[in-house]
Amino acid sequence: MTTAIEIAIKMETDAIKFYTEAAAKMKYPAGKKMFETITLDEKRHLDIVTRLLKGIDIHIEDVHPMKNIRTIFETMKDEMMKSVEATSDELEAFKIAMQMEKEGVEFYRKLLSEAVSEKEKTLFEKLIKEEEQHYDIFSNTYDFLQDTGNWFMWNEYSIVDGGTPWA
Repeated sequence: MTTAIEIAIKMETDAIKFYTEAAAKMKYPAGKKMFETITLDEKRHLDIVTRLLKGIDIHIEDVHPMKNIRTIFETMKDEMMKSVEATSDELEAFKIAMQMEKEGVEFYRKLLSEAVSEKEKTLFEKLIKEEEQHYDIFSNTYDFLQDTGNWFMWNEYSIVDGGTPWA
């Protein structure tokens, strides 16, 4: 019989494999770096749930995926400002990643509702939060790649802001 933790291990393993392959195929440099960075998060998740399955004491770090991605975008800003034309395969990779993260959130919410110990509850709450941030990162990047001009206008307010103090 497969346990919930074994399913979580499979989900994290599948995410690592897919994100690693997506990074290798990605032509858009910031997208490539994004997949590589989120792969590291998923490897950490895999380590934590594996340790939980084995009954080994787990250390739950306070990690902020959005902060890591913000650093990537800041260091690659010039590269990002170049014209971006994503292939349909790249866009599809982001759509699949969003679905994987959404399923991860739903699964970890189920585990949270069934968790007995406070340590497990804390773990699943943190995993939910990180997976939600991963979803937001992939969704925002998908929107950016699909329609860069409107993304900058609506998400960065680069055109309509005009330096107003209230924007």
